[in-house]
Amino acid sequence: MTLINQLAQAVGFHDSYVNCFGATITAEDESRAALLTAMGYDLSSDSAIFRQIEQIQNSRWLELIQPTNVIKSELTEHACEIVLLDNEQSVVWQLELEDGSQLNGEFSFTPSATLESRIIEQVNYRACRLPLPKLEQGYHQLRLTTSHRQAESFLIVAPPTCYQPQQANAAKIWGFAAQVYSLKSSSSIGMGDFSDLNKFVVEAAKNDASLVGINPVHPLFPNNPAHRSPYSPSSRCFWNVMYLDVHEIAERLSCSAAQALLNSNEFKQQLQSLNEREQIDYSKAGELKFQVLELLYQSFCSEHRACNSELEQAFVSFCHEQGQDLETLTTYDALYEYFRERDEQAYGWRYWPEEYQSPTTEAVAQFQSEHRERIDFYAFLQWNCDWQLNQIASDARRAGMPVGLYLDLAVGSDGGGADVWANRSVYVAGGSVGAPPDATNSLGQDWGLTPINPLQLERQGYQALIKPLRSCMRHAGALRIDHVLGYMRQYWVAPGKRANEGIYIRFPFEDMLRVIALESQRSQCVVIGEDLGTMPEGFSEIMARAGLLSYRILFFERWDSGLFHRPEVYPEQAMVTVSTHDLPTVNGWWSENDLHWREQLNLYPEPQMACAERNHRIADREKLLAALQDAECINVDSLTPQIQSENNLALVTGVQKYLAKSPGFIQMIPLEDALGLTEQVNIPGTIDEHPNWLQRLPVSIENLWQDKTLQAVVAAMNHLRPRGVATTTSDQNNKRAS
Repeated sequence: MTLINQLAQAVGFHDSYVNCFGATITAEDESRAALLTAMGYDLSSDSAIFRQIEQIQNSRWLELIQPTNVIKSELTEHACEIVLLDNEQSVVWQLELEDGSQLNGEFSFTPSATLESRIIEQVNYRACRLPLPKLEQGYHQLRLTTSHRQAESFLIVAPPTCYQPQQANAAKIWGFAAQVYSLKSSSSIGMGDFSDLNKFVVEAAKNDASLVGINPVHPLFPNNPAHRSPYSPSSRCFWNVMYLDVHEIAERLSCSAAQALLNSNEFKQQLQSLNEREQIDYSKAGELKFQVLELLYQSFCSEHRACNSELEQAFVSFCHEQGQDLETLTTYDALYEYFRERDEQAYGWRYWPEEYQSPTTEAVAQFQSEHRERIDFYAFLQWNCDWQLNQIASDARRAGMPVGLYLDLAVGSDGGGADVWANRSVYVAGGSVGAPPDATNSLGQDWGLTPINPLQLERQGYQALIKPLRSCMRHAGALRIDHVLGYMRQYWVAPGKRANEGIYIRFPFEDMLRVIALESQRSQCVVIGEDLGTMPEGFSEIMARAGLLSYRILFFERWDSGLFHRPEVYPEQAMVTVSTHDLPTVNGWWSENDLHWREQLNLYPEPQMACAERNHRIADREKLLAALQDAECINVDSLTPQIQSENNLALVTGVQKYLAKSPGFIQMIPLEDALGLTEQVNIPGTIDEHPNWLQRLPVSIENLWQDKTLQAVVAAMNHLRPRGVATTTSDQNNKRAS
């Protein structure tokens, strides 16, 4: 075994993995070396590599206590492991609890208290158990002092399981999955906004849906609206300001200047042209929307900030509550705007002068002082996003939804964005998160997201996980965690390597699940883990024990023979759906629209694969029809397995009835399927080759509920998954009130 391989193992890289086809794929030293270098390891000599291997192997022993300790809240006794020198016989401890109170104590050790020992460079280190008081769930700070050393540790006392649907009075429920940008109404500015979503949620509740799921609404890049993928955010905290409804803000602020602009003939003409497009023009939508937002902020400053109105006090309270994280994001957005005005190609912090490439430099501090009003403008936008999302969540609960908003947490952040800029030490610049080749993506996937260093993630108290969870759960009754498989092991693609040449790296899965469970219980938020892809052994069992709902897709739920699983075979602890944003719609699958796209875009490594997949699809249609007929979900005489171009109502409703009969807690229906559409939302592995994240729905929210296909789907759901009377506690009603 080479030294590079030994170092890679010590860091957590896997030597190999078994792909979805059963073949063992061995990692290459070249990829290992590139990723280790990106993580900051010195590979210049054998001695340097060997020294770093020793440092990693000895790291447990050389510190008095590890920087982060995750404690199981259900244990009757709480304790931490500490490491003492021979001449350290006692330790004084101080606990600063999350509520601000303090506990103090001292513990003396005897030789019998030693759990394990190791001699390093002639020094004896003893691992011992430090008993602690029984602690409440939450985050606490432990400080230790011995005769020779001092140290601190961030304690996370966490429960074993996430908040469950039964706790939300929600079992065997159903809801819609919507792409916010695709919604349209008479007041839209070229794309769906939060008020459009609010209207849809309220109407969905009236039709007895229990939740509405949406695409990630993390902040992207306000000064580059063309960067449109919701899964490539600037930050996983806070919100995408492009979804703001400027009409609502203008009314709330009584801003006559903004209302005059919105009602002007010139603005209305531009808006009409924009809204007539079938695909979104994000740049033009951003241009129009920001014209109004600038006026709204000017009005807010003159009419509310100047007199310290109630709205100004609410804004100040929001900024204080969100603290440094909000300041960092809004500073980044102001810097992005500043440098983009000087160079249109300055896409993010990597294109800025070196003195601005970290938020802690003197240059950035000076910028904050000189451009405070612009930074506050972006904070104003985030405050309004939070306001409008809170309104949606509140209206959903008032309308009787037991769950309400179902948000989506992206797996990572864009390398040029605010998250990476804010904390470069926890990110691996140059590397990329992706997925190995599988049946749907035979070339593998490189998502272009900068990976998080799992060692630094742990050392920094899992803040890069806690903060996004808390941000998303602020307004969510349920949260989908994208690619939760990556919390156990993550597939990294080295700089300059192809997507099929990636390597897996180990993550502290059990600890991360505890963090998720803690935030879930605190926010009373159901968690769904998107567990699609190459599954590590034992993953499903661990996830189930932690109370995450599995993510089950009809197209993938097959026996080895290719036959579809019957509904009763699906697990209860699951969210079930026919399709996702990355897969074809029901009608798209039936008509082979996805296969046409893959062939047209050369996504098959070998030409014969296209022909083989087309033949498989013919057989799959017959198998699906057989399954639907067997479950009495379709009359087989109402359609044939031949390709049909028109909307097939029997098929669309039949597959939803099929899943409705499963015991899965939650059933989600993509709005594209409920309307019988053919085109899928996104084709993985493409950017501009397919209209990803661009397509608007063909029908407005005002007319949506008159659609015959949607009405049939709703009727089927309410027959097979009727919603009971929702009851919510006062805590649930007030958990996210602003």
